[in-house]
Amino acid sequence: MTDYGREISFGVFPSPAADVLSETLAVAALADQAGLDIVGVQDHPYQGTFLDTWSLMAVILERTTRVHVFPDVASLPLRPPAVLAKAAASLDVLSGGRFELGLGAGAFWPGIEALGGRSRDARSAGEALTEAVEVIRLMWSDQRAVRFDGQHYRLGGAHPGPRPAHDIGLWLGVGGPKMLALAGRRADGWVSTSSYYPPEVQPDMHERVDAAATAAGRQPSEVRRVYNVLGVITAGASRGPFVGPVDQWVETLTELALGGTDTFVFGPGDDVLGQVRLFAEQVAPAVRHAVGRSRLR
Repeated sequence: MTDYGREISFGVFPSPAADVLSETLAVAALADQAGLDIVGVQDHPYQGTFLDTWSLMAVILERTTRVHVFPDVASLPLRPPAVLAKAAASLDVLSGGRFELGLGAGAFWPGIEALGGRSRDARSAGEALTEAVEVIRLMWSDQRAVRFDGQHYRLGGAHPGPRPAHDIGLWLGVGGPKMLALAGRRADGWVSTSSYYPPEVQPDMHERVDAAATAAGRQPSEVRRVYNVLGVITAGASRGPFVGPVDQWVETLTELALGGTDTFVFGPGDDVLGQVRLFAEQVAPAVRHAVGRSRLR
């Protein structure tokens, strides 16, 4: 296990479904008021029941004062990276520096194609994501004009701007070895989800990020580790790592934190507001305390 010593953060993963909008906004407000740090909103434009993620994030930012907000994660095949960079910088300026950018290579390809996007195999999707990272960084730079000539994306003397209000975190939602290496080399953070990558596979994934960071002359601690934890806080016995009582959640998240994860984004099932309140008031403070105590030893 590797504890990178980063501050431990906690957030929520509310639904972007249009029919639960009032609940989603209430969850974001509760997170803001209860001392949580971040709100992650999934980005699936091909889901007819979902609101547009970027429009929803703008409303959440307008209705909160302290939490950061990020797409968890943005669908690159449907959002050109130069425009993504401008949208991210704009939301960061409008919110006073409370926006981060989560980015993924793409998934659910039939839905992407149905909206006019191009389907990509794993190799080309990875190449496009690699190029997108470079394009976005150029569009956040202070250069007067930028050029990029890639296989998937081009910039022909584009004018960057506006400059973000703070150094936006560029976090990659990836899982394969090559893309984990990209996160280690070039990203500010790595995002994974418990339903796809359970706790037992996390150490190997951390090691792949670390190895690439070290090879690139970076400290592994420079890469933020964001984990979407989807589950239920119960009053009864455990039914898996993320279905159980408060004490189990505290133990599980503390172990993960001491093994490298620094940001936990909670996605509850039913009784969303009640679950988020439990997470904010009982789980998060206890994990912070346990991690702090362990670091003093």
